Amino acid sequence: MSENRRLRVLSIAHPAVSRDVGRRRYYPLATRDDLDVHLVVPATWHQFGRTTTADPPDDPGVTVHVMPIRLPKAGPMGWYLHFYPGLRKLIRRLDPDVIHLWEEPWSVVALQACLLKGRAALVMEVDQNILKTLPPPFESIRRHVLRNTAHVLSRSPDATAVVRARGYTGPVSPIGYGVDLDTFRPAAEPRRSGTSALRLGYVGRLVEEKGLDDALDAMTRARADITLSILGEGPYEPRLRERIAALGLTERVDMRGWASPAEVARFMHGLDALILLTRTTKAVREQFGRVIVEAQSCGVPVIGSTCGAIPDVIGDGGWVVPESDPATLATTLDSIAGAPPERAEKSAGGRGNVLARFTYDAVAQALATSWIAAAAETNSREKSHKNGSSGKTTVSHSYAGNE
Repeated sequence: MSENRRLRVLSIAHPAVSRDVGRRRYYPLATRDDLDVHLVVPATWHQFGRTTTADPPDDPGVTVHVMPIRLPKAGPMGWYLHFYPGLRKLIRRLDPDVIHLWEEPWSVVALQACLLKGRAALVMEVDQNILKTLPPPFESIRRHVLRNTAHVLSRSPDATAVVRARGYTGPVSPIGYGVDLDTFRPAAEPRRSGTSALRLGYVGRLVEEKGLDDALDAMTRARADITLSILGEGPYEPRLRERIAALGLTERVDMRGWASPAEVARFMHGLDALILLTRTTKAVREQFGRVIVEAQSCGVPVIGSTCGAIPDVIGDGGWVVPESDPATLATTLDSIAGAPPERAEKSAGGRGNVLARFTYDAVAQALATSWIAAAAETNSREKSHKNGSSGKTTVSHSYAGNE
């Protein structure tokens, strides 16, 4: 790479099909004069029974390439079979220094990028946090991609353990999800504590693994006056409604469908605490829990289970209870209901947690640091090979990704 050329990065990320979900984290990069960032997103995306059309490609900080994909929802692995027919031509035209994938290393698009990357350093951003042997050919794809990866951005220690177990030996940096602070911000007039029932809320998919049954059972056990508002949709909704009726909670639990981010923020403003009680199964372990940081950004503390990354993400902004333990949850709810000062303390802790770890600026910094480190390491290896040296250059501590 020329000394005076900006580092050119090609980021491939299906979550960035939408600005609200994944594209805004690139915006802080607009202030940097050392990076030339290009983003590839699918023209349409299929997930959880919904189809999303890509937002227009006029975003600050990044040049967006909206491209068609093949095999968008084919086979048992769903969207992980997708790839971009036009990717080879784009890579040849851009000649990137770094190719970054916000995709799992066993996905077909990761293999495609690995085979086409040329001189570029490969950076993988991983979420998968359950170690299991994948069916052919996905296990072979994962091992091949990880052998050719220069840097990993990991959502959690469990996700790091998975790539390590599958042969990756290079540097790893932590990365969280960013929060739109303009949308998810404290209410202008905070909800008065202690003047009515303790109001709990849930936002997300309605599936059995999310532990909403445990919340309902805890409400029947608790002495305090507690209500629950549920915002979301999913296959477990009919069973959940039956359970609510069977427990006599119809007057204390309300449900509504999906909402826009702004509507979600307004929903959260009416809560005393958000719940995320995910249960660990062979197929499910909470990878992050984006709704945790959205609630905390609104000044709402979170009651979470011990599943996966939930305790680490909550930090000082809430309470952690054992999975599948409605009795302990009921005791916790009674304690919280009678302690408005504690709720205020957790609210402040949650907001501080977000500002310190989960802003878009923090995520953009983690991205940029990993890209620069990967390019430097790859360039050093190439120079060593040209000079006949087999030694490996060590990445400096400044690239550890903990800034």
